Amino acid sequence: MNDFHERLIFPAGTQVVAQKDVFSNEDRIAHPAGAVGIIVRSPLDRTHAYRVKFADGFEAAIHHEQLRCLAEFKAGPVQAGEQLMQDSLQGNIIFRCVIGSQAYGLEGANSDTDRRGVYLPPADLQWSLYGVPEQLEDDATQEVYWELQKFLVLALKANPNVLECLYTPLVEKCTSLGEELLGMREAFLSELVFQTFSGCVASQFKKMQTDIRNHGQVKWKHVMHFIRLLLSGIHVLKSEKLELNTGANRDRLLYIKSGETPFEVADN
Repeated sequence: MNDFHERLIFPAGTQVVAQKDVFSNEDRIAHPAGAVGIIVRSPLDRTHAYRVKFADGFEAAIHHEQLRCLAEFKAGPVQAGEQLMQDSLQGNIIFRCVIGSQAYGLEGANSDTDRRGVYLPPADLQWSLYGVPEQLEDDATQEVYWELQKFLVLALKANPNVLECLYTPLVEKCTSLGEELLGMREAFLSELVFQTFSGCVASQFKKMQTDIRNHGQVKWKHVMHFIRLLLSGIHVLKSEKLELNTGANRDRLLYIKSGETPFEVADN
């Protein structure tokens, strides 16, 4: 069986995913890794190349080890395919920032650095049969990047995590397109803010209820974030501006997080 798979040749008409960048005769990248094409001519064995045609009509000679069947790529196991896609799109990040405790001014010695951002995929990959992922994630480095259209849709829905990206003072990378995005950030502060922030507050409150139910007491970090979300939501509704840094409330919030504040006091 293994010998059969080692000799297997994809027939003409098979949709395949390029595992590496595909270059033109001018030595430029004609299609990035992750682009989808169709085999128009198959070799007799794996020592020779396939002829692969892409959506724009461009054709290239590509060897078997540099291709992956689209059906297999989509169906799984997809771990390697997803990593390939992420690696090929890292260079398309137009905006990167830090959110979370560091943006709030509440970081401690053991706080993670949560990076978020936006990426703009190349048009040929966007138009390919496979399409592009709505977001790129790296759990090891706490990074998430949304595809631009997905980011805008979430922003229009006043998603708190996305709004944090637009208002954090900690920006690490910002292209000209990223600057345009920041320039229109106030357009995303709509009446939906009440709904989305109250939803986050309710979610945090449920975490506190779960803590009490499972452990007999609250986790003070959850209480602190509950209060922080309330303060942030109230501020944006009153001022029509989103302020991430907790400012004058910082010491009070850290005191709550430490567990030194009685719950009855923290909840008032």
